[in-house]
Amino acid sequence: MQLDKIVNYHKALADPTRIRLLILLADGELNGQVLADKLGVSPATITHHAAKLREAGLLYERRVKNTIYFSLNHHFIKANAAASVELIYAHSNETGGASMPEDKAERLQQSVLKNFFTSEGKLKHVPAQLKKKLIVLEHIVSGLEKGRKYTEQEINDFIRQYHEDFATIRREFIMHRFMFRDNEEYELNPRKMWAKWDKLT
Repeated sequence: MQLDKIVNYHKALADPTRIRLLILLADGELNGQVLADKLGVSPATITHHAAKLREAGLLYERRVKNTIYFSLNHHFIKANAAASVELIYAHSNETGGASMPEDKAERLQQSVLKNFFTSEGKLKHVPAQLKKKLIVLEHIVSGLEKGRKYTEQEINDFIRQYHEDFATIRREFIMHRFMFRDNEEYELNPRKMWAKWDKLT
């Protein structure tokens, strides 16, 4: 469940040393010894905190011989911060303004689906405008089963029914919180966490 992911994300951040470590990595990749020197702690302490951050998905690491380099998972950090706000304000107008009238929203949705999908249900191309893109993504992702875990290959095959550029659309699913990924498995988020196109101006 995405709620568990958000909780784990904030637990991983709940330490001053980890926050400082992330701040240092915001400018680019650093190895464990450099981080230890900059923070005034032992390499073992860096290893400990980096492990917690990596387990929560906030860090990447790569090894070159005996040296481990760390870098931020920028997308994950930003996506979970945004998901936290969206979850908290899911039923509020504080972050997105009032929704457009239902009849207007329905007309816009039908117009977008008619213009961007063929009569056979194939997506012509991904819209550039965010509002239209979200309508298209919502239409596609609604064909997936709630509560089911999908492999990446299954998601790719599903998207191919609509469009050949499965990699881009798969990333958009994650970016706009329609789905979340865990250990190479994909699952739908609760609908109230999906990016809201009807609140965009």
